[in-house]
Order: sequence, then structure tokens, then C-alpha cells
Amino acid sequence: MGKPTGFLEFTRELPSYKDAKERIKDYNEFYLPFAEEKTKTQAARCMDCGVPFCHYGCPLGNIIPEFNDAAYNGDWKLAAEILLSTNNFPEFTGRICPAPCEASCVLGINQPPVAIEHIEKSIIEKAFELNLIQPVVPTERTGKKVAVVGSGPAGMATAAQLNKAGHTVTVFERADRIGGLLRYGIPDFKLDKKVVERRVQLMEQEGITFQTNTNVGVDVTAEDLLKEFDAVVLSGGSTVPRDLPIPGRALKGIYPAMEFLSQQNKRVSNIATEVDHQGKKYENGDLLATGKNVLVIGGGDTGSDCVGTSNRHGAASVTQIELLGKPPVNRAESTPWPTWPMMLRTSSSHEEGCNREWSILTKEFVGNDQGELTGVKIAEIEWKTVDGRPQMSEIPGTEKVIPCELALLAMGFVHPQHDGLLKSLSVELDERGNVKANNYKTSADKVFTAGDMRRGQSLVVWAISEGRECARQVDIFLMGESQLEAKDEGLLQTNG
Repeated sequence: MGKPTGFLEFTRELPSYKDAKERIKDYNEFYLPFAEEKTKTQAARCMDCGVPFCHYGCPLGNIIPEFNDAAYNGDWKLAAEILLSTNNFPEFTGRICPAPCEASCVLGINQPPVAIEHIEKSIIEKAFELNLIQPVVPTERTGKKVAVVGSGPAGMATAAQLNKAGHTVTVFERADRIGGLLRYGIPDFKLDKKVVERRVQLMEQEGITFQTNTNVGVDVTAEDLLKEFDAVVLSGGSTVPRDLPIPGRALKGIYPAMEFLSQQNKRVSNIATEVDHQGKKYENGDLLATGKNVLVIGGGDTGSDCVGTSNRHGAASVTQIELLGKPPVNRAESTPWPTWPMMLRTSSSHEEGCNREWSILTKEFVGNDQGELTGVKIAEIEWKTVDGRPQMSEIPGTEKVIPCELALLAMGFVHPQHDGLLKSLSVELDERGNVKANNYKTSADKVFTAGDMRRGQSLVVWAISEGRECARQVDIFLMGESQLEAKDEGLLQTNG
């Protein structure tokens, strides 16, 4: 390492945020400038640890110690080459990844871990700044054509890798813009959409064709797709939201989180909000939290994004509830290093203003005579382990109704949409309703799948990994062999 004693000399430091009262006035990213020398210092904290468990934590197998060393020495060209050898889109993961690599950092056993995510983002942004990122067009084409259905991170990664292998790639997207949930799910204050558009433009210059406003299975039949292309990759994501079928669900004022978030992304981009990110007409009009008591049901990242967006709308109050118990402040004993730790996480959106409650059961939505939501009946619960399995029970006397005019269901997604393309292709599904695959190959001839559509709802970094691994399998299918990189052939091939 460039600074073998760096971890002894320096502590962890990250860029500061704009003041919460100021940043909720707009939808811009809110990191304050961070000196380049400070980033180099952070890279110096990477230990000569012998066995870098950060590789274990990263779904992409990023070569982290090596790019840290290059960053410490200010060799941004080398750092970018190392980073891009395993990660097609570090500008995305450097902003929105929960950084499982940091949870596995050896230094993190008894000190704050290396700021890997920040360093990753710094490397790629410095590379763009220095014009080191240029389109790389294949010198030869194989004559094979591949269709990628869905333009989220899995689809984009698949397309990038297959194009790199020399195949002619067309990406089909039913929405009006490319990016999937990167475009219409993640708020701009976490991921500026100019960052997504910059990458899409680069991919177009490299020879990839993007076809938007095209719902495959409707606008283009599955039969036509199979006739025109030598291979098809399904990467449409897990799009069916988990619902909450309790009394009062039909009241006006209860909506899936993604409908709320995608509308706001369209507003920020000055796109008409009459249709959602799937091209369907909004049935509920403009969803705004302005002046309302907002209840976010679900304690994950999507719920946090609803909190930040509601604060920017000017909500009267924002409450986020979670069915599970409150995690410990520090790593739980049940998730020892180097596993992903169960622990309390507070996002920038929470810091902007939010009442958070755990072990809360949502019992009923309450409304007025006009059919509008006015409150939500909740109760506290306690969790006990019975026969080795967690069970919940309501705590008597804790039931109450809290004021609420807007309830956002942020409880995740159950599986991909089955009607339409999947049904027309007759692909086999697994027990969870995801597309079943063996080495990313579905039960249908020359049809592959990757990302959330295959493994279920997951992280952007996993989607990119899935896309890369799937592309390698498609390349082998088409050519009999592949020179595309693989994290660890065979390790990531099974469902789950």
C-alpha cells in the first residue's frame, strides 16, 4: 500500500451535507465540496490487511485495495481502469449503494471502516472531469443481435457487456426515459438524473440502441422479438408492489411509494406527470404531501426516499413506521463481521425531519364520509421467539389512531409482472414468482434473465453484478466461449 501506516494516522472523514433546512428547498444533491487531498487521505486508510474481506462484501468483486492505492497516489487514470474493470457504473453505486464492502472492511473490526463508497465516487467523477472516460466502440462486430428488455441497472450492465463483446444490442424500455428505478424511483437529491443521462449518452456513442416507449409483449410481440434477435435478456425488475389489504384500503389517500416517487422525479425533470414510469395513466392525479400528515409504512430505503420527498413538498408531519423491532445502534451479535450488520441506520432524509417508530402494526385506514383518508389505526407489538421462529403479538392498550391524509406503502415488491411478456414467453417461475433460471438461462429457448426479475428485489450493486454475469452466459451461448470478465464463475449463477 502507498501508506502502510495510514490507518493508524488518519480517521474516517466524509463530505459534509448542506444544512437540512436549506437542502429541503430543492432536489439537488447536497454534498459540500471535499478537497482532493482529503480523499487521498481517506484512501491511505486502506490497510495492507493480507486478506481483503471487502471483496467478500462487494457483489461485484471490486478490486478495492488496488484502486485505493491508485487514488492515494493521485493516479486517477489507473484508479478508474481498476474500478471500471469490475463495475460498469461506479457513478451510481458511489452515490446510492449501502456499501456492503465497508461492512466487511478489516479495519472496521475495531475502527471506522475505509470510506470505500466515497472513494469510488471520487475516482469516477475525477475520471470524467479529466476526460478519461471516452466511448469505446468495438473494433469488430460478431453479427449477433441481442434484445435487452428493461433499462434498469441490470439491463444497462447486460447491454454494456454484450456490446463490449461485439454483439449488436437493442435495449427496450416501456417508459419514456432510460434507467428504470434509477430514473423514476430514486430521488434526484440522491442521484441527479444528469448522471444517468451522461452514462446513457456514452453507451449510445458506443453503439447501443435504446428504444423507449416500447412495451415488449404489447407494442412488440414476444414472437417478433425471438424472430429478430439471436438472444433475449429479460431485465424488467421486480415491479409488483406489496400491498396492505386491511380495512379502509380503498380510501383516497393511500398509494404505493413508487407512484409517489416517480411523479416527483418527472416534475423535477419537467416531464408531464400524466403517466407513471411504466407508461400507464395515473389514476389518482398529482400526489403531493404539501400540508398533509404523511405516514410512510415500511422502514427501508424506499420509505426513507418518501420521507425526504415529503419534507421537500412541505408536509405538515412525516412519520415512518416499521413492523419489525428497532435494530441495535451497533452491529448485532447475530450478524458478526464480515457479514452485513443488522443495526440502526439513519439516512439524510431522516435527519431532515421524521418521527420513526418500530414494532408497529397497521390495523386500519380511517376515513371521512367523502371516502378520504383522515387517520390510521396502529398498535404496538412485541416480538418473541417461539420454537426458533419470531412471532409477534399485539400489546394490549396500545391501539390508537394517528392523523394521516397521505399514506405511502413502502413495503417492497413481491415479484415481476407476470401478465404480458412473461406469460407470452411461457417462462417458468420459481416459488417466489420470479423468473426461474439456470446460469441465467430461462426455460424458454434463447431467453435469459437478470436482476430483480430473477433474484427478487435487491440492491443496485447486485443488479449490475447480475447483468454482467448474465452477459457472460449470453456470450457463451452465442459464441461458445467468452472473454468477458466474471467475478467468480459459478458463484452467482443460481437463483437467490
